[in-house]
Amino acid sequence: MANNEKDLPDCGNPEEKRILIVDDDEAVWDLLYYIVRNEGFMVEKASDGEEALSKARLLHPALILLDLMLPKLGGFEILRELQEDDTANIPIVIVTSRCMDRSTEEMLKREPNVKDFLEKPVKPQVLAALLHALLKTHPRVKKSGDKSVGP
Repeated sequence: MANNEKDLPDCGNPEEKRILIVDDDEAVWDLLYYIVRNEGFMVEKASDGEEALSKARLLHPALILLDLMLPKLGGFEILRELQEDDTANIPIVIVTSRCMDRSTEEMLKREPNVKDFLEKPVKPQVLAALLHALLKTHPRVKKSGDKSVGP
């Protein structure tokens, strides 16, 4: 097992990757923020669809965690809009509590920028592993005495 970041040459540094979390529920956002920051990633927030599109176009995050049920512009519309311009290559992980029927899930899986789905409540270990796998980063090496990063 690697003891420090130099032992992981094939992996990127999570501190160089920005993740946009799009959710209008403050409690859910706080949990996602805590998990993402604890893994060493930079975090940006959007609480509605219009803000999500604006920040995605401005910041070009490495990945977007997207809730489907949002004010102003829903997740489905955001997916379509992000495929229209230079944001088309941003991977998206859908994080939702919405029960989807098989046809809706299959439709979303065909979207080129949708990489995976997570159900709420999100399991921290599952989200952390997924982020590192999709972004080809390594988990942050914690030094003794390190505290987890809070919201």
